[in-house]
Amino acid sequence: MKHFLLLIGLCGALSWALPILPQTEEVTAEDMQLAQKYLNSYYPEQEGTPVIRTRQDKIDANKLRQMQEFFGLKVTGKLDASTLEEMKAPRCGVPDIAGFKTFPLSPKWPKKDLTYRLQNYTPDMPRADIEEAIRRAWTMWSDVTPLTFTEGSGDSADILILFGAGVHSMIPFDPPFDGPNGEVGHAFSPAHGGYVHLDEDEDWTKDAKGTNLFHVAAHEFGHSLGLDHSKIPEALMFPKYIRSDPAKVRLHQDDVEGIQSLYGPSEEANGDGQSSGSESPTNLTEQVVDLCNPHISFDAVTSLRGETLFFKERFMWRKSPAQSNIEKDFISAFWPTLDGGIDAAYEVENKDTLFIFKGEQYWATKGNIIQPGYPKSIHALGIPHIVKKIDAAVYDKNTKKTLFFSSDKYWRYDETRNYIERRYPGKIAADFPGIGSTVDAALQHNGHLYLFSGSKQYEFDSKRRRVINVKKSNSWFGCQ
Repeated sequence: MKHFLLLIGLCGALSWALPILPQTEEVTAEDMQLAQKYLNSYYPEQEGTPVIRTRQDKIDANKLRQMQEFFGLKVTGKLDASTLEEMKAPRCGVPDIAGFKTFPLSPKWPKKDLTYRLQNYTPDMPRADIEEAIRRAWTMWSDVTPLTFTEGSGDSADILILFGAGVHSMIPFDPPFDGPNGEVGHAFSPAHGGYVHLDEDEDWTKDAKGTNLFHVAAHEFGHSLGLDHSKIPEALMFPKYIRSDPAKVRLHQDDVEGIQSLYGPSEEANGDGQSSGSESPTNLTEQVVDLCNPHISFDAVTSLRGETLFFKERFMWRKSPAQSNIEKDFISAFWPTLDGGIDAAYEVENKDTLFIFKGEQYWATKGNIIQPGYPKSIHALGIPHIVKKIDAAVYDKNTKKTLFFSSDKYWRYDETRNYIERRYPGKIAADFPGIGSTVDAALQHNGHLYLFSGSKQYEFDSKRRRVINVKKSNSWFGCQ
């Protein structure tokens, strides 16, 4: 399965839920068998939960709903196409159902100086590259905790790392691997030895091709230290793996909070709980931008797959109708080539495409996969060369036209025919009376047009051409 950054399932620093595909009307016997095995493996019965036997041609709807909710799919309790696609994606072999940052009873290592040993090597990579990937993966966790990791010798090492295929060990209850593009790895909690097993049937690499060893190992080491799967798609401990530039892989604040709940912060940590060499996306955002500042303005606002995104400097906030909390992160965590300074953004839902503008260039993305052929010049859209940047953009679902705002003018772009309409540019002040002459950001939400200018947002009735409501730009965040 490939979505966003050629996503192939396991732990994801940059992974969001795909839109729902049409429901599968006919499910094959092979798909039914796959689904039953998947749910039994990753959503086993909890201790004390009554076991309800189902027919071989039936799926446990409760488990299926659990799985759909965990991965952000539409919760139907039915084996639809998007759920099957998720099940066929390679992933970590540790179950998803714990719902906590740590394993039950929070097992952890009783000491801070741990040793590890590679029991064998994959032939896919040079030994030096394998050892470097393993060292880097351990460093991810030592940077934010008091833990140290030293390569040891013999079976006396605390954590043993093994490459194997199929039935690969004599450890009780160690499930066999299922071949390429299935489970790429699994690991045991500290209570069961912290063993790390990596599927030899994968194509292990040191870059974004194949399955990146550093990225997968860092996820599995989190299990070895006591973390269970996270429900946050951007966390390293989310069970899906995003094939991306390994230089961009880092811990999410949820990963940091989870590991520090077990071992505490690094002894060299600064005041925000991170080591001096690490950045905390959440805390750094809070230090730089106060969302409830009554004078706050936004660089861009857009919808994306049911969520609303707010851009400011290097940061982005995600507001989902399904969650009360606001997700915050660096823009570069989702689009590594776009390190802040976003001028405008808009979504065309029926194309499942987000367009992002920065200076005289723009990018087309699906989720967080930048599409081939981008960036392109804004002038390729028909915007005059005298315009050096787009201040705001918004797609009108009703007219299938996009409005581009720059300085005191705006243009209307036909998304169906791909051209700027002839009568434009128009004057913002003349055609949008009551909002002033400039627009910083724009959004269509629930059929309503919102135009942001400074610290104010104007709800605008396009048919009657008048402002019907004025609020603070940050009213979306429940600020008092």
